[in-house]
Amino acid sequence: MLVSVDGKISTGSTDERDFDKDLPNIKGVAEGLQQYYELEKQTDYYSFNTGRVMAKVGWNSEKADIKKIEVRFVIVDNKPHLTERGVKNLLRFTEKLFIVTSNTQHPAYSVKDDNLEILSYENKIDFRDLFQQLKSKGADKVTIQSGGEMNTELMRAGLIDSVSLVVAPIMVGGSNTSSLLDGRSLEADEDLKLLRPLELISADKLSSSYLHLQYKVLK
Repeated sequence: MLVSVDGKISTGSTDERDFDKDLPNIKGVAEGLQQYYELEKQTDYYSFNTGRVMAKVGWNSEKADIKKIEVRFVIVDNKPHLTERGVKNLLRFTEKLFIVTSNTQHPAYSVKDDNLEILSYENKIDFRDLFQQLKSKGADKVTIQSGGEMNTELMRAGLIDSVSLVVAPIMVGGSNTSSLLDGRSLEADEDLKLLRPLELISADKLSSSYLHLQYKVLK
């Protein structure tokens, strides 16, 4: 994932603010941004994200030219954030689309496509069960590129094995701006078991003051 030096994954607290939208316009950061996008292309065959992120980056908008990629998308979307057009756009973009939801009125149910599979949960999504299902479908590795709250849920559930970060040379700040890990703050002593120590695997200095850090998550 792309993060600022202070751990932010967006330039602000609203959906109008976004790294992909804003960083190309900031001198001193824009020059090295392409390095992140090149690394991002090395995603695993299965890529995990959320409907909110997909909506934020514009997949609900009308798109005339969509080039299909050889990646399977797993999108968690309960609200829903994705519209029917968004689902259809993603089907044109990905080899196979999994919509994971507990919302029985999700627009994906109105879409008929052999490359669409809906993984439904009655109340709350069981992410351990979800990843077991994905493994049974051939997902030995999954790249996670979701928002801060989802990252935290998966990390605390012990479902993340490694972390790959591209650190952009910028400080963002803002208590309400999304960070790499958001969600509920820890308070009690027993909460400390949810912390996940990391072992540094590599630290590469990229051009234009960017860094690429890779960690193993210690269980």
